Amino acid sequence: MHDRITMLCLVTLGVAALHGAPADAQAQAGSQDVQVYAGEMFGDRLTETPLSGRSPLLDDDALFGGRYTYDFTKQWGLQLSAGYSPSRAGHVLGGDSNLGLTTLDMDVLWNIMPGFTLDDHTLIPYTEAGVGYAWADLNHPLYGVTGATAVALTGSNGYTANVGFGAKYYLTNDFFVDFDARYRYLSRLINNDGQGLNTAETTLSLGYQF
Repeated sequence: MHDRITMLCLVTLGVAALHGAPADAQAQAGSQDVQVYAGEMFGDRLTETPLSGRSPLLDDDALFGGRYTYDFTKQWGLQLSAGYSPSRAGHVLGGDSNLGLTTLDMDVLWNIMPGFTLDDHTLIPYTEAGVGYAWADLNHPLYGVTGATAVALTGSNGYTANVGFGAKYYLTNDFFVDFDARYRYLSRLINNDGQGLNTAETTLSLGYQF
């Protein structure tokens, strides 16, 4: 619920700012920006084999974090981002277990049309791709049976990769809102019998360019 409230606040700020002066900002060599974002993460199965007849899941949940971008040309940039989701390991006997997921990424950004304007405001669509690392914080082991063996599954860390697209809409010369959608692969979040996860993220950001 709190992620939806945060996103509503960002949208409200954006709509209010649209009544300001038109923006002529654009991506250029040497420009930088910082963003704070909130959104939704869509999970996947955590293990290759069922645990006591059930397949543990990384539940869908809120997502929030920050990003820093440096544009070394009008069309190409590098972005460092960090995110956190207070998710859960669901669909297990004994009830859900909290599974906090932290990610750190380095992405290459391609600004598709850096000088495009819409309604006298700069609109920059872009694509992105990158790699990083993910940390899973499982608050207690997942107990059950795999085959004929009793197991206790714990959290694990691993690499992550993402690819996506988005658009920055400048409210003024310095401030913008950014809608972003990404596919994210996570190598594993569970130590034993863990599998790669195919997840997705949608976020809305408020950013400042300098």
